[in-house]
Amino acid sequence: MLELKFVRNNPDIVGRALINRNMGTELIDSLLEYDVAWRECNAEGDSLKHKRNVVTREIAQLKKEKKETESKINEMQGINDRIKEIDDNIRDYKLKINEIMLSIPNIPSEMTPIGKDENDNPVLRVVGEPREFTFTPKPHWEIGEALDILDFERGAKIAGQGFTVYKGMGAKLERALINFMLDVHTDQGYLEVYPPVLINEKAMTGTGQLPKFKDDMYVCTDGFYLAPTAEVPVTNLFMDEYMENLPVLLTAYTACFRREAGKHGQDTRGIIRQHQFNKVELVKFVKPGTSYDELEKLTLDAEEILKLLKIPYRVISLCTGDIGFSAAMTYDIEVWVPAQKKYREISSCSNFENFQARRANIRFRTPEGPQFVHTLNGSGLAVGRTVVAILENYQREDGSVEIPEVLRPYMRGEEEIRKV
Repeated sequence: MLELKFVRNNPDIVGRALINRNMGTELIDSLLEYDVAWRECNAEGDSLKHKRNVVTREIAQLKKEKKETESKINEMQGINDRIKEIDDNIRDYKLKINEIMLSIPNIPSEMTPIGKDENDNPVLRVVGEPREFTFTPKPHWEIGEALDILDFERGAKIAGQGFTVYKGMGAKLERALINFMLDVHTDQGYLEVYPPVLINEKAMTGTGQLPKFKDDMYVCTDGFYLAPTAEVPVTNLFMDEYMENLPVLLTAYTACFRREAGKHGQDTRGIIRQHQFNKVELVKFVKPGTSYDELEKLTLDAEEILKLLKIPYRVISLCTGDIGFSAAMTYDIEVWVPAQKKYREISSCSNFENFQARRANIRFRTPEGPQFVHTLNGSGLAVGRTVVAILENYQREDGSVEIPEVLRPYMRGEEEIRKV
């Protein structure tokens, strides 16, 4: 969340940021109107409360002198009625201001390229050469079904479209990747945590999922939401706290749940886009002056997984029209998918600056007073999409799939996946 004072004093900066995000400035216009009305009510309320104190003393003096007080008492009643009306208005304006503030996205960093959509995202680097196949590569869903390691039909039967059952070596591959990623990231200096996947509304609001993306979330009973990503519970571990010994680096595996509202018809085949999927997340809490250096390190930490798996990928910088709601700057890591002959997102690494920390009230102490930390996060990686990348990049003409060498210790030495 942005600071109200900053928005009030810099409407042009915020308005330009919204325009660069392909939004209008209506939110800012409404906010400033409510802010003016709120401040005017506060000023009038303070004046009336002062006047009420004066009249109270006057009534006391008249009573002491045994003089008529009815007119002053009537005046007092009028003041009290107006104060109540103003207090109600102040409360209503404050609620509207807070609602709008929660709906205003972060201001993109000056380093974030300006653009309309994904077509304006510059490629920063390409790592690895796509494999030249001597046969026509198959899509992962055909490979998975032929090897009997992915069961889309039974997943749909027990849950619905967008759910998959992993079987045999498919289940082992998914589990191996989770453990492999966690081991790599803990070796990089991240502390592993295992948080709940049921999240309350305050935590969902703290990282920016609510209120804007409520339609994408699975809502449970008792006010809980299913975690859309480990970013939510891990970032909110320090909600309403002062942090010490920054930076703090955490990694976590969780199952993730997303309704993917408004995305029907996209990636209906396979496991690129699922309602339930696994992900290993990287989260950083850092001091403001270091956050962009930490973003570079975080992105390299996520890239290391693909380097070790020897899978081609590229890194792009998201432009203002494609960047996420809470992010100030984002790098996407895109993995090569042979059957589609294109790169597909497998990780987003973002610096939120103090946007999430202000919403979640995460601070640290300095000699000059409390400051909000900067938060960062990135997928290290989306596990299902890594399975896709392995099945398609390591497929063989006979239908088998080679297991990347670094994963073999996690799969009891197995070197390939073949149909039993």
